[in-house]
Amino acid sequence: MELLISEHALDMVRERGISINEIKETIQKGAKFMQDGKIVSDYRHIRVVFKKINERFFVISVMIRK
Repeated sequence: MELLISEHALDMVRERGISINEIKETIQKGAKFMQDGKIVSDYRHIRVVFKKINERFFVISVMIRK
């Protein structure tokens, strides 16, 4: 799985202590829904907002679910 991660998402990953493996797992296993043309995936305590571009996943934002 190839990830492209926005600067904003990288900042959130560092700030919130989320690993790249947790992002991948959330994209692969999470419950998904569409929001404003983006895919939102929830898994365990993480939410990832991304777009799929060809075979790559462009991560827009990452957050801790409440």
